[in-house]
Amino acid sequence: MAGKLYLCATPIGNLEDMTFRAVRILKEADLIAAEDTRNSIRLLNHFEIRTPMTSYHEYNKISKGHQLVQKMKEGMNIALITDAGTPGISDPGEELVSMCCQEGIEVTSVPGACALIAGITISGLPSRRFAFEAFLPSDKKERKRILSELEEETRTIVIYEAPHRLLLTLHELRQALGNRKAVLLRELTKLHESVLRTDLEHLELRYAQEKPLGECILVIEGKNPGEKEEEEQKTWMEISVEDHVSYYEKLGMGRKEAMKQAAVDRGVSRRDIYQALLS
Repeated sequence: MAGKLYLCATPIGNLEDMTFRAVRILKEADLIAAEDTRNSIRLLNHFEIRTPMTSYHEYNKISKGHQLVQKMKEGMNIALITDAGTPGISDPGEELVSMCCQEGIEVTSVPGACALIAGITISGLPSRRFAFEAFLPSDKKERKRILSELEEETRTIVIYEAPHRLLLTLHELRQALGNRKAVLLRELTKLHESVLRTDLEHLELRYAQEKPLGECILVIEGKNPGEKEEEEQKTWMEISVEDHVSYYEKLGMGRKEAMKQAAVDRGVSRRDIYQALLS
């Protein structure tokens, strides 16, 4: 029978966040695939886990992924761990899971710590709906495209960032999004954990003068839906009522239906549309 892939969450800082089940699975697995074996060996030693380990990271995720899939097809159980947190979120584990799914290999989760969830739940910003962007792309063109999309995002936005790039990212976010409410979380679950609830402008000013330390999570409020509707109304107001109604008629709507939709777009009553057409 084929083996199984276990996605084992590891602590994001505090070793006490390691679950009993994760320790057991890592001890029972035939092999542990780790993003950085030099980093993971300290964790394994702490919990007296002697399971053999192999490297699986961004630069070998395809070639090593095929090797790991073959081992599982031969009956080996493999536990995947990342440097910190839950595998498969903003790391190469996503690729291995996809390969397993294509080959019919069972994948199961051993849940635990996750920086994304920890960050948004203590941010104080709305958490029912959120957009997770992980690290913004380094490619300038792609980065500009993502920032442009985030400008219209109404959900709470979560971004990861390294300390040496934090100031540039804050500057670009403020330019693209305006001065939104923002929460900066650093060193979550560690001794020097900090949560700074303010806005993008104050964060940029602060870290222009102060060197940031530790891995960072930015949680930013989404665009106010009412503000978006106002902008859309302003766009429609740039054309005449007659052209507005004609636009929907060309899409196949009847006259009354087109007038009704134009009224919704412009934030007025259908009677106002009728009167404007008469005049």
